[in-house]
Amino acid sequence: MRKISALAWDSLLSTQTEPTPFMRHAYLCAMEDSASACPETGWTPTVICLHSPHAEGAPSLAAAAVLYVKPHSYGEYVFDWAWADAYQRHGLDYYPKAVGAVPFTPVPGTRLLADSPDSKGALIEAMVSLAQKAQWSSVHVLFLSDDDHIATLAAGWLERHTVQFHWHNDKHTDFDQFLSCLSQDKRKKIRQERRKVNDAGVTFQTLEGQDIQTSDWDFFYKCYAQTYFEHGNAPYLSRDFFQRMQDTMPENWVLFIAEKAGQRMACSLIAVQDQVAYGRYWGALERVDCLHFEACYYQPIAWCIANGFVRFEGGAQGEHKMARALLPVKASSAHWLAHPDFADAVERYLEKEGRGVAAYLENLEARSPLKKA
Repeated sequence: MRKISALAWDSLLSTQTEPTPFMRHAYLCAMEDSASACPETGWTPTVICLHSPHAEGAPSLAAAAVLYVKPHSYGEYVFDWAWADAYQRHGLDYYPKAVGAVPFTPVPGTRLLADSPDSKGALIEAMVSLAQKAQWSSVHVLFLSDDDHIATLAAGWLERHTVQFHWHNDKHTDFDQFLSCLSQDKRKKIRQERRKVNDAGVTFQTLEGQDIQTSDWDFFYKCYAQTYFEHGNAPYLSRDFFQRMQDTMPENWVLFIAEKAGQRMACSLIAVQDQVAYGRYWGALERVDCLHFEACYYQPIAWCIANGFVRFEGGAQGEHKMARALLPVKASSAHWLAHPDFADAVERYLEKEGRGVAAYLENLEARSPLKKA
């Protein structure tokens, strides 16, 4: 990414229908430069740029995408381990493959930057051409925008869907008014959970943008890493990555810090842009009943209401989020496989899986936490 003009990349990103802070040049560079997503961790970046002549003769960036060549499927949140196993059982190599995604970040948005539908189509053709030349088994564009989804379908790629849970601000005036829109049992449950945290003596401090100091980021990372260690894993992102966020993108972050008896003991971090908030990371050094729900859902939702944000995205999976008024939405990915027989087999599998996802969404929508009209 360092070889690409930050101005050209971000200018093109700003014209897309679904830009997110995670596709900004600074964010993707931080992934590389901090060694969080790099060849050593199994994420080798390959940036494709298409240029068109400018009126004055200087070329301009017409389309761009970053692909990560991978020897594994970790950190993607769209699971294809069964596909890799099937390749292996037939004596074929599934890896290396290429992934068009933001590493470790299951947030829907534009993946294929383009100044026109024709440029986007040319970019998709260039990706396939590169894959064939490099002999990658496949290319996967994950959590893509509606525009990207339409373009990849037109190019004959396979589509796959999963379910996420997002909160939408229906012009709420405050948290209590938001609760009044929920069914009685959900409203009662949320109040009980918040009361448990309050009765435990936990209070919260909210820090935004430049107000998040290095010591605050240090405390956040201690909590963030603790969560991974408790599950027997090393953190995906390094402390250096978050230092780069402080240095280059401070305006895109809000930190909620929990205190008990005058001591910091937990926190959650969200990203923000264009009146949309993205739930990202959390961690705790001490266990308190229902603290996770307060830090990761109720504090961000209350902040979104107070600041007029229209949506809060809760991240991948997690049906329990529905009880906190995060409603189900469909997220899409696109897949190109080089082997024609496997492409046919995967297409049949995805058709069946897609019917299951549609039924699951219908079932979730019937269990909406919102008051019945």
